[in-house]
Amino acid sequence: MYNENADASPFNALPPVVIALAVILAGIEIIIQAGASGLVGGSQAVGWRLAALEDYAFSGLIWDQMLEKTYFPIEHMQRFVTYPFIHGNFTHAAFAVVIILAIGKAVGEVFSAVSFIAVFMVSSVVAALVYALVTNTPQPLFGAYPGAYGLIGAFTFLLWVNLAAVGANSMRAFSLIGFLMLFQLVFGLLFGGGYDWIADVAGFVAGFLLSFVVSPGGWARVLAKLRKR
Repeated sequence: MYNENADASPFNALPPVVIALAVILAGIEIIIQAGASGLVGGSQAVGWRLAALEDYAFSGLIWDQMLEKTYFPIEHMQRFVTYPFIHGNFTHAAFAVVIILAIGKAVGEVFSAVSFIAVFMVSSVVAALVYALVTNTPQPLFGAYPGAYGLIGAFTFLLWVNLAAVGANSMRAFSLIGFLMLFQLVFGLLFGGGYDWIADVAGFVAGFLLSFVVSPGGWARVLAKLRKR
């Protein structure tokens, strides 16, 4: 028997805001890759990634200088919201897009489009601030991972509320972030790594806490579910 849904696009099941964010991230990376391959932009396009990192990646050292001089030019303040859209290479971008598509589906089906973007962007901003405050590294911060971890924080919030509502062990909701942090620790020990994990953890915490405010029903919904136990 012919299945009328057999030819349906797999993206139909994804909330539009999730698709839009993934397309933007992937599109920027594809353009940079095309430039590096000489397909577009001419000879100057080979350096597009480096130029983008110099102009749009977040730098804790630049932030410290701005604080010291109490001078906050827009060209550097914009780095808080532009760094998530620039990646170090194709693999770096691809994994970020995969995480956003996978986690974003669960979050986007519950959160409004505005709330979804708020979690991603606010988590990215908070992660950059924590990265600058905690570390003193010249290594810039770039890539969508802190924002993606913010979405993981929102996903954890949803699990936490649902588990608490049915009287199950709500700490099980944190198993995903625990596994990811363990993976990053092992990967860092084997292959070396910087302080990006600090931004990722900060993004997760920001996404989890922000969900108390921007999720449907907010804190009142959490209390209502906990009272039903």
